Amino acid sequence: MTARWLGVVVSGDLVTAVDAEVPDTGPITIQSDQSWPLQSGDRADAYVVMAQQVTDYATENGIDRAVVKESAVSLGGTKKAHLESAELRGVVLCALRRATEVKLQSKAIISKTFGERKVDEYLSDSAFWKKECAGVNLRVGSREAAMIILAARKKK
Repeated sequence: MTARWLGVVVSGDLVTAVDAEVPDTGPITIQSDQSWPLQSGDRADAYVVMAQQVTDYATENGIDRAVVKESAVSLGGTKKAHLESAELRGVVLCALRRATEVKLQSKAIISKTFGERKVDEYLSDSAFWKKECAGVNLRVGSREAAMIILAARKKK
């Protein structure tokens, strides 16, 4: 059975969202590959706008499940940008949960459980993406959002 999933990666002030039809096996079909920047100005106001945008997208597009890349420990130490990114991720998680089921997916766990390679090796392999994705062209910078969908489907 095919379901509609949204893979989400939050990095800095940018939300990358890959919307895909996900069958039980075989390639996923990309419906949309988008980036949503946080508006400038007051962060609290910008979070409200982002939350509404994310909830509206998930609702209007019939998203059955959202998979969000989990926060990771920063090897260089926690800086303000890391904390602000985590704040935005929290806003996105809450907004998605208002519209659909939400799961968190860790890049480290994907590297250990998805296959023989680390996530970054899959992300740089264009042949892998041609085999795993159909539909709208997936931007190179959005592969990580699609990867968390593939990994979550495997865990299902």
